[in-house]
Amino acid sequence: MALLKINDIHLSFGGVKAINGVSTEVTKGKIHAIIGPNGAGKTSIFNCISCVYRPQQGAIFFEDRKITGMKPDAIAHLGIARTFQNIALFHHMTVLDNLMLGRHLFLKRGFFAGGIYLGPARNEEIENRKVVEDIIDFLEIENIRKKPVGTLAYGLRKRVELARALSLKPKLLLLDEPMAGMNLEEKEDMARFILDINEEWGVTILLIEHDLGVVMDISHRVSVLDFGVKISEGEPAEVAKDPHVIRAYIGEEDDLIRNLEAR
Repeated sequence: MALLKINDIHLSFGGVKAINGVSTEVTKGKIHAIIGPNGAGKTSIFNCISCVYRPQQGAIFFEDRKITGMKPDAIAHLGIARTFQNIALFHHMTVLDNLMLGRHLFLKRGFFAGGIYLGPARNEEIENRKVVEDIIDFLEIENIRKKPVGTLAYGLRKRVELARALSLKPKLLLLDEPMAGMNLEEKEDMARFILDINEEWGVTILLIEHDLGVVMDISHRVSVLDFGVKISEGEPAEVAKDPHVIRAYIGEEDDLIRNLEAR
């Protein structure tokens, strides 16, 4: 069953065509990767899904509901969360506070009730705090929970951003280059967490990633973009053999074969 459907979307900025008639479906419970060269339109698709951008043509459906043109906060209420290519955290705040901020959609008490912090308001915060603590345990960041995000190493900040997205309890998680700038050990940890989120929590994942080896290892399906056009789609192994993909994204076929054999 398709959780997300993208139907023939077009997005232009002046004379620049960022997305040109892209269509795809993301199956519920699966990890779907989007790959392609820089400037291929990958993040623009994420921005259309999260309604930061509104495509000039086409439509996007989530759980068979048209979401094109909705407000970003309404998208979050539906169960779509995302991380960003450039880390978007409050660096002066602690890890715990950043994650609690991610739970703000679930706060139902008003300003004055929260200020008094008695009864229902207190119980509400305790419930949200439990969700956050479970995520902290799951992503193994207990030892940094009280540290300001700005003092953390880059790889840990990436993990905190993933944690904040999870604090929304999403049905669909959009990960925009979650392993960019990481060393090999950090990438392996992140790949493991992504698989666990998908398999243990049942979260559907749409992933943008440049590391071909990671994509081949963890994805169930791959879409390939080039200059805003989808040039290939299918299971990782078949996409890797597509000559259009080899020319547009990977380079020489021999390099691709060596990459796959090394894994």
